[in-house]
This record gives sequence, structure tokens and C-alpha cells, in this order.
Amino acid sequence: MTRLPQEIIAAKRDGNALDAADIGSFVAGLTSGSVNDAQAAAFAMAVFFRDMSLDERVALTLAMRDSGRVLDWSDLDGPVIDKHSTGGVGDNVSLMLAPILAACGAYVPMISGRGLGHTGGTLDKFDAIPGYMTNPDIETLRRVVRDVGCAIIGQTDDLAPADRRLYAIRDVSATVENISLITASILSKKLAAGLDALILDVKTGSGAFMKTQAESAGLAESLVAVGNGAGLRTGALITDMNQPLASAAGNWLEVKNAIDFLTGAHRDPRLEEVTLALCAYGLMLGGMALDYEDGLLRARVALNSGGAAERFFAMANALGSWHDLASYAPDPVPVVRDVYPEQAGTVRAIDTRGVGLSVVVLGGGRIDPGQKIDYQVGFDRLAPLGTSVDTQTPIARIHARDEATAAEAEGRLRNAYTIGEAVSPDPAIYDYIPPRGDR
Repeated sequence: MTRLPQEIIAAKRDGNALDAADIGSFVAGLTSGSVNDAQAAAFAMAVFFRDMSLDERVALTLAMRDSGRVLDWSDLDGPVIDKHSTGGVGDNVSLMLAPILAACGAYVPMISGRGLGHTGGTLDKFDAIPGYMTNPDIETLRRVVRDVGCAIIGQTDDLAPADRRLYAIRDVSATVENISLITASILSKKLAAGLDALILDVKTGSGAFMKTQAESAGLAESLVAVGNGAGLRTGALITDMNQPLASAAGNWLEVKNAIDFLTGAHRDPRLEEVTLALCAYGLMLGGMALDYEDGLLRARVALNSGGAAERFFAMANALGSWHDLASYAPDPVPVVRDVYPEQAGTVRAIDTRGVGLSVVVLGGGRIDPGQKIDYQVGFDRLAPLGTSVDTQTPIARIHARDEATAAEAEGRLRNAYTIGEAVSPDPAIYDYIPPRGDR
């Protein structure tokens, strides 16, 4: 007998485990509308306080996956691999990773999101490319993935619609920060994309949603366990977000940074380390590399040969960009200048969230989901930890629309940088969490 929504809520409220039938019934009600917003919020709050077992997390993830269309790539001649990041500042890894994997022979249908708060969104970066279609139909997605090897787009309405509704309710009911609900939200969309393998980048530090390594490890373990429990070969890296990953923060500036990375014009060392590691583990998970070193070598060859750059430009053209992105430069914003520290010394700490909020102040990020953003503003030449700076050596270069926002963002950026004696920066990569059977 199918239990009513209120019975399912009460069971979880009282600390009881829900079986797959209960969870499937509740998610079906989310999709059809027979579960109302109050019941959805009550369910989320019950899970927030009582949490879920691994079996419950897997059942919730699968039910939300099956609430809409699940893509089928069985006609392709290689593995379908993707990556997901929990978000940070200067995190433009996806722009390089997808074409690198494609140049290695994998297929990458990457469904990405927009930024919110201090973190940048991959989709916003592609919106900065003139003509690029971030929301094509499924058939266009299939064509570009088949022909080019990768396509980075936004979530379509028919993929995991139950997650979209539940997340909106969690966002206004103070139930976002729960590992069970975060896990199901992330993985339901990835499973709906029809993947063979998934590599996760779980951030930790001042610019991450998970501030401590223990919190990040807990989320990574959950994601890996549930992903594999749901039939998707999944691994996770725990990486540092105590400083921006790229030397740029702001949508077009991060696209330009990615183009320079792919073409070899400039590569930030920590960004290169994290990007190639994610590629190497992704190739391992997808059965395209014998081990990590083999995967790393294959990724480097794809990058250094120019093959990955070719895939990136082909993807952009296939999805509507009418410019030669290798040489494209938008009109500069009115205010472009260096930002200097107030004292000489070494960059010993960075409040990375503060850097991200400085971009928001410039208009390059959003606090409200519907807010329009300015794709041209932000910072480049961001000084990493350990850099010696003084009144002649800047900590960044600002790109602003006007003097008022420039002044506020400059003040925030200076406050985000701590200048003092030299310290050793944290490693870019802390740990790798493999599928349980590989341990």
C-alpha cells in the first residue's frame, strides 16, 4: 500500500528509514504536483535533522533521476565521462577539462549551472561568449557531442525536474546544507545525463561551501558511495580553495584564461595541476587509462598537441559562436587598472570568498537567481599565495564598469589579501576518493 505524503514525512521526522517505494512515491508527487510546497519543505526539514542512510540516499537519487528523461549514449564508440565541481572562485576547470577528455577519445555531455553568491558558474562563463547557445535542445546536444566530443550546456527542463523543484524549496526553507540532499541533487542530474563515469572536484577552504577538510571529505565520501551505489563509476578529488584557482575571476576573464591555457599562451600552475589530475582520474574511471600516470600522460598529450584547443573552438562554433575565439577580444570596460596592496610583503592568506564577493560588487556575479550580470568585469593577474608584492607590484588588475563600483571592489579585494611574512601554501590537491572496489 502506498503511503500518503504526510505519512512519509512523519516516518522520517520520527527517525525511521524510508524504503525505495516511499521515496519513489514522494518524488513522483514532487514531479506531478500532488505533493505541495509545504509538504516538500517539511520533508526536506525532516531529512535535514534526521538525515538518510546510504540506501535512502541512493533511492532518492535514482527517483529524482527517473523523474524526467534519461539520456542514452549507447550509439557512441567511447565512454561518456563528466566532471562536477562543488564551486569556487576562479574555477574554470570545465572549460579545459571537457575538450581535453574529448581529444582523448571520450564523450563529455556536461550539464552545468550558473553561479550564485560568491561562486562563479560555468554556464555564465559560456554566456560571455557571443552567440554561444547555453540552452540548446537535446537533439542539438546529441549532435555536438557526437561530432565534436564535448558540449557544455545548461540543465534542460526534462532532466531531473523533481530535483529542480525540491532545490527551489530547500533554498527558501533553510535546508540546503545537508549532505544527503546535496548528494542526491548533484548526482540525479549527472545520472540523467547517461554517464559511464564521473569525477568530482570537492573544494575545501575559504572560498568553498565546505570550509574544512573533514566536511569536504564527508561530502566526497557520500557522493562517491551514492554514485557507485546508483551504478555510476564515481571518484572524487578534494582540492584547495584557500585561494582562487585561476589568476582570473569574472566570466569573460576566465574564458580568456581558459583559452590561454588551452593554446599554451599562459597556464596557472595550480590550475594546470588540478585540471590534469581530474582528467587523469576521469580517464581511469572511464576505462581509458591503465592508471593515474597513464591518464596524466594522455591528458598532457591532448593538451600540448593542440587537440584540446581544437575541440574547444569546434564546440563553441557548433553551439553558435560566430567569432574566432582565439583572437576575439571584447571592447574593454571603462575602468582597467592595477590594484596595489597597502604595504609591502608576501601574500600569506587570501579570503577567497571575499575575492568572489568583490566580483559580485562589480556586477559580475549574482545574489538573486534572476539577477542579470556583467560578463566583462572582474579581476585578472590575481597574485597567488607566496607572491612578493609592494606599492609597485600589484595584487590584481581590476576591470570595472565605473569608478564607484571599482572603488568598492578594490577595497574589498585589499581586505581579502593578507600581506605579511612568507608561508607555505596548502597543496592544490589533498586527497583522492576512489570507488570502493578500487580501495
